[in-house]
Amino acid sequence: MVKRQAMRQESAARAVNDVPGLQNVAGTLAESGARALDQLIHERIRLGIVSALAVNAVLSFTDLKQLLNTTDGNLSVHARKLEEAGYIECAKSFDGRVPRTEYRLAPAGREAFESYLDHMEAIIRASRRASA
Repeated sequence: MVKRQAMRQESAARAVNDVPGLQNVAGTLAESGARALDQLIHERIRLGIVSALAVNAVLSFTDLKQLLNTTDGNLSVHARKLEEAGYIECAKSFDGRVPRTEYRLAPAGREAFESYLDHMEAIIRASRRASA
């Protein structure tokens, strides 16, 4: 799994390097080593999950489902991918007879999210400079 993710990131990095100006944005992409967008986080629902958990210590499955306006199955699939990558942690328990699933952002997920935000900010700065 980790090897496959590294291969995806390398492929994305090559694609980013082909975009004029992006590979040399001073103080951002080149220096941070975050040359490729993390495709695991970049997908809309997964980005929503990670973003929500970045500002909330814990969210239940129901909270995330309502916040992201998605279905049980869709949320479950995307949350599992993030969990398998080590980006989020899942705790299952029961409240009486009612199952309760809670999610937290793992340290690796926080680090990946920060790198993702740094990369997006670099793209925005480069785009603004190019259009000025």
